[in-house]
Amino acid sequence: MYRLPKTTSVLAALAAGTLAVSGCSEQSPLQSGGDGGQSGEEIETIGLMVQDLSNPFFTAMQTGVENAAEDMGAEVVTEDGRQDLGAQNEQIDAFIQQQIDILLINAVDSEGIGPAVQRAVDAGITVVAVDVTAKNADAFITSDNVQAGRLACEHLFEAIGGEGSILMLDGTPISSIQDRVTGCEEVMEDYPDIEVAGHQHGDNNREEALTVATDMLTANSEVDGIFAVNDPTALGANLAAKQTGVDDLVIVGVDGSPAAEKEMAKPDSMFQATAAQDPKQLGVSGLEIATKLFNGEQVENTEQLVETELITRDNLDEYEGWE
Repeated sequence: MYRLPKTTSVLAALAAGTLAVSGCSEQSPLQSGGDGGQSGEEIETIGLMVQDLSNPFFTAMQTGVENAAEDMGAEVVTEDGRQDLGAQNEQIDAFIQQQIDILLINAVDSEGIGPAVQRAVDAGITVVAVDVTAKNADAFITSDNVQAGRLACEHLFEAIGGEGSILMLDGTPISSIQDRVTGCEEVMEDYPDIEVAGHQHGDNNREEALTVATDMLTANSEVDGIFAVNDPTALGANLAAKQTGVDDLVIVGVDGSPAAEKEMAKPDSMFQATAAQDPKQLGVSGLEIATKLFNGEQVENTEQLVETELITRDNLDEYEGWE
């Protein structure tokens, strides 16, 4: 498994690589271009497109990219996709008109965004997909979401004693969500006494999860646990359980978000585990890859996975989180 370094290490590696390309000039450590630049130009504008800026995961990613871009002397323009494929199509076309240099995209639909991504590539923009894949992107970097689904569901199944029934709160048609479900289903093959009593799709956010989970728990009040595809969904399911009078579930999610940390710290919370990823690392590492591609450098692996880790009450105090 390819494991990228943490954010600080990524910045250091990128700085070193760029200095080598530019002949140790007086440019900013993350400055692109120079003798190794594909067109001899510097990176001036970076477009960052995310699914939903109301999700803290993406605001953390934005912070990581903006901090790295500041060291480059580049501007970051961030667009909120609002979970709308049509909006992201329009945003890409606007970026093409603006003639940005790099596009970091977190697509709301991994396949559906493909034609718009191709338009950007054809316009000479370096496109790297971050957190989820995007058809026709030059490269992508994501968390190992299959692993995340496995970790979360292994904990869930063990916590309910290896038998019983669960609900699965799914999400939107993006690779990260689909891979997490795949990972959970793979683990389920080793637990023949676990039954899925309900499997419904949400919108990856807390509000939608509250509605969906309330309906599911009303119809299946005797379930033992819930696998949620991300932390906002898990938090919405946790609230739904409380509001429907259910108090003995095991709920697991994926993200390792600050809100999940806070909830899991409560000794009586049903939210018991999350498979953690690092949004700042993903954003900065995506920019590292894009910078190398922009400069015409070889990237050894254009399809990169970053490992996740399971966070429970037992190791919560040791978890560094997204800060």
